[in-house]
Amino acid sequence: MTPSELLKDAFTRVVESAERVVDGLSEDQLTARPGADANTIAWLVWHIARGEDAQIADVAGTEEVWTAQGFVDRFALPLDPSASGYGMTTEEVGEVRAGPDLLTDYLRATHAATLAYLDTVTDADLDRVVDERWNPPVTLGVRLVSVVNDATQHVGQAAYVRGLLG
Repeated sequence: MTPSELLKDAFTRVVESAERVVDGLSEDQLTARPGADANTIAWLVWHIARGEDAQIADVAGTEEVWTAQGFVDRFALPLDPSASGYGMTTEEVGEVRAGPDLLTDYLRATHAATLAYLDTVTDADLDRVVDERWNPPVTLGVRLVSVVNDATQHVGQAAYVRGLLG
């Protein structure tokens, strides 16, 4: 198995897990909060897709799926179009409302773009520095693992919230 294949498998597991979480839920269930300031399933799944989309587009040098495929308009969120979930207030988290079909459509479209990009990544590419703002500078390999790690944590949180719904 190549590093690219390993990464593709990891990203695929996130999508499959997120699809299971949202399957069969209503928009009200997707936006239910187990606590006053808790993240909703809708926000968590949207943020998984937005985070992956923004970071993969950045390293691939492509437009985000969010804008390129019109998801920004389909979601019609009352947020800045560049919002991806990082640093959002609890009120902004509550503004992310969507049904399971729209969430999975965006997640799948982002996943397709990720897989297409990973098909172009060579083993040597993983050592390319993509962010000099950190010490040590962040390589492509580290960035991709970071995206998977963030997404895995959030899909686990979403699954937990679904379990709380009963």
